[in-house]
Amino acid sequence: MTTTSTRSAPTTRTWIIAVFVAFTLSGLAIATWLGRIPSVRDSLGASTFEMGLLVLGMAVGSIGGLTFAGHIVAKVGARRGVQVASVCLAVGLVFAGFAVTYGWGFAAIWVGLIAFGFGNGLVDVSMNVSGAAAEKAGGRTIMPLFHAAFSVGTLAGAGLGALTEKLEVPVVLHFAVLGVVVCLVMLAAASRFGDEHRYEEHESTATSPTPVQLTRRQVWAQPSTLLIGVIVLGMALAEGSANDWLPLAMIDGHGLDNAAGSAVLTVFLAAMTAGRIAGSPLIDRFGRVPVLRVSAAVAVVGLGLLIFVDVIPIAIVGVVLWGLGASLGFPMGMSAAADDPRSAALKVSAVATIGYVAFLAGPPLIGFLGEHIGLLGALLVVFVFIIAAGLASGAARETGAAAETLRKRRAGRGDHGGRGDGGDHGVAGDQQPEARQHGGGESRLQTDRPHHGTDDTMADPAASGGTRTDR
Repeated sequence: MTTTSTRSAPTTRTWIIAVFVAFTLSGLAIATWLGRIPSVRDSLGASTFEMGLLVLGMAVGSIGGLTFAGHIVAKVGARRGVQVASVCLAVGLVFAGFAVTYGWGFAAIWVGLIAFGFGNGLVDVSMNVSGAAAEKAGGRTIMPLFHAAFSVGTLAGAGLGALTEKLEVPVVLHFAVLGVVVCLVMLAAASRFGDEHRYEEHESTATSPTPVQLTRRQVWAQPSTLLIGVIVLGMALAEGSANDWLPLAMIDGHGLDNAAGSAVLTVFLAAMTAGRIAGSPLIDRFGRVPVLRVSAAVAVVGLGLLIFVDVIPIAIVGVVLWGLGASLGFPMGMSAAADDPRSAALKVSAVATIGYVAFLAGPPLIGFLGEHIGLLGALLVVFVFIIAAGLASGAARETGAAAETLRKRRAGRGDHGGRGDGGDHGVAGDQQPEARQHGGGESRLQTDRPHHGTDDTMADPAASGGTRTDR
């Protein structure tokens, strides 16, 4: 019986590792495209505005993927969602590579990027839904590390992009190899995902006080959804504008060559990765709101150095600060969206959709401005959105179980001078003691895991006071 259960349901440790792999490969795939943008521009002889329209194709596909992701994941599960997405990523990337190398034209590259973007949007929601359930099953906070794994993937992809630029590797060869590898490994990793719906079932029983799931319309009508969306929108633009325009801004604005421009993107992504790895304990200690406000300020300072200081070493310092400041905004927004277990999946999808508006509108807007005032000047528009994210940061304050966990951590340190985030008594927060009393929620999962062949070593004894749901 144990053998059958283990075969049908992967251990929690295996599930978590599989989600880490999916996040890493997603970042690798995106950075594979981003790292070769200079070669694509040279191949097309495109202007800055035309490159903005080209990048828009990926954004359009991503919006489509996000729009349908909720329905796809609800219908076939996160596992199948990631598997479908992996095929879209590979097909789109390889097709775009052929279109660039063999001169099929702007429209053909656009078609490939739409397919690639659709896969990106679908995998984004799917792996986050599965990651949130894996975190809950494991009994410890790991969602920020999933995002760090994504950054590691983008760092590896950008590094490979800089290397292939320097070696003048044909775009089609680069894209074909990476596309096939990403697809095959992601398919294998997704097959080891657990069933996220199994854990949702324990949160809504006849004896549990957990209310019924909210509808999509109800989630979108919540003010908190829109405010968290503003946070994610601003910080996504801070991150996405660097991904789309930093190499070209360094080339056109600071006089670097193609390889060096791609290498600076690698520096930015390394800073993003470091920020996400180091940021998790800071969030646990101080809470989301203070960390988010400091992050916004650091990102603004970094952008200022890049734009206004015409000294390459100082501009690169600005890139590092920009990356550190932008690193935690998106994960914190996703964590805030997942605080209420009734609406976690739908709210994550809604907030991600708002955030992807930055990827849809940002490229052509910055490209258009870049045509008239230069790319460095065009990046000033990012300031406005980062400031808006900082002003809306209060919406990310912990509620429910997350607030209770933060309060207990502060009480354990004797930190009684906090803002009282644990005092938020939202629905989710009122559920936690009752869920433990009736055997629901995370405590129910702890007792159920041996029957599903999961790995009890993943449980964090310190989490018995309430587990924060980061997504």
